Amino acid sequence: MLSRTADHLFWMSRYTERAENTARMLDVNYQTSMLPQSAGATLVGWEGLLSISELRPAYTAKYGEAISQRNVMEFMVCDEDNSSSIVSCLKNARENARAVRGTLTTEVWETENQTHLEVMRMLKNGDFERDPAQFFEWVKFRSHLSRGVTAGTMLQDEAFHFLRLGTFLERADNTARLVDVKFHAVQSDFLGLATEKDQEFDFYHWSSILRSVSGFEIYRKVYRDVIKPERVAELLILRADMPRSLLGCLNEVMSNLAMVTSDASSETRRRAGKLRSDLQYARIDEILANGLHAFLTQFLDRVNELGAHLSREFLVPVTK
Repeated sequence: MLSRTADHLFWMSRYTERAENTARMLDVNYQTSMLPQSAGATLVGWEGLLSISELRPAYTAKYGEAISQRNVMEFMVCDEDNSSSIVSCLKNARENARAVRGTLTTEVWETENQTHLEVMRMLKNGDFERDPAQFFEWVKFRSHLSRGVTAGTMLQDEAFHFLRLGTFLERADNTARLVDVKFHAVQSDFLGLATEKDQEFDFYHWSSILRSVSGFEIYRKVYRDVIKPERVAELLILRADMPRSLLGCLNEVMSNLAMVTSDASSETRRRAGKLRSDLQYARIDEILANGLHAFLTQFLDRVNELGAHLSREFLVPVTK
């Protein structure tokens, strides 16, 4: 396969996954903002979203230092100048799909194309402003549809595996950012200083984190207990059977890498295998004792390096 073709497939799936992840975070923050809480706590949540996506400087350049729900949502949904906004991600996914139209099945291309056309129509008609929650559900559904059509209609050859690599690298990056930022928002549980009021707020906080990765029901099934921060961290980092956990994503990255290269000495495979091994044999108590933030910061650096090596070895080595 040509490296340029692989590059378009890889980024098509990354942009689709990024749009879904952004919709998930915005949806949970929007729902949480309607709970009884101080104005300061609400603003912390919206500022956290900008931090997760590393968009605070770009937001400040456009809107100034003041944070508001309206501006953050507009910036992360509708702003075509923001390359990480939902509309930009869906547009870029469609453009990458168009560039490799002959490699995709008709169903996959039509799904990507229709998603882009439909999101532009919805924004023009004001559907997002009328019902943000419904809009976010639509974005998530279209991402699910894209993955389902890909798995159900494409030959499972190299093209398919590069699509999967893009999906799971993006998902691992997003989950790590989410856990890092959201866990720093509530320190009382870890410090043993939580009051009864803190604990009531924390329940909704941890629940929102789980819901943002479709993990609330999974948590109940696995732990059958009240929500505890250390178990939330374990679920989202170390559970291989959790679809959006860091270990689950790295397992998928490794299996798809193995299908696109037979070179056991591949630097990309070596780095991915070492990162997966470090997660596979880690324990959550050791991670928390050594510092969750430090662990996740190092993980993000290693995922970015892995993506860079993958680009140099298989794709077109350009910055996107």
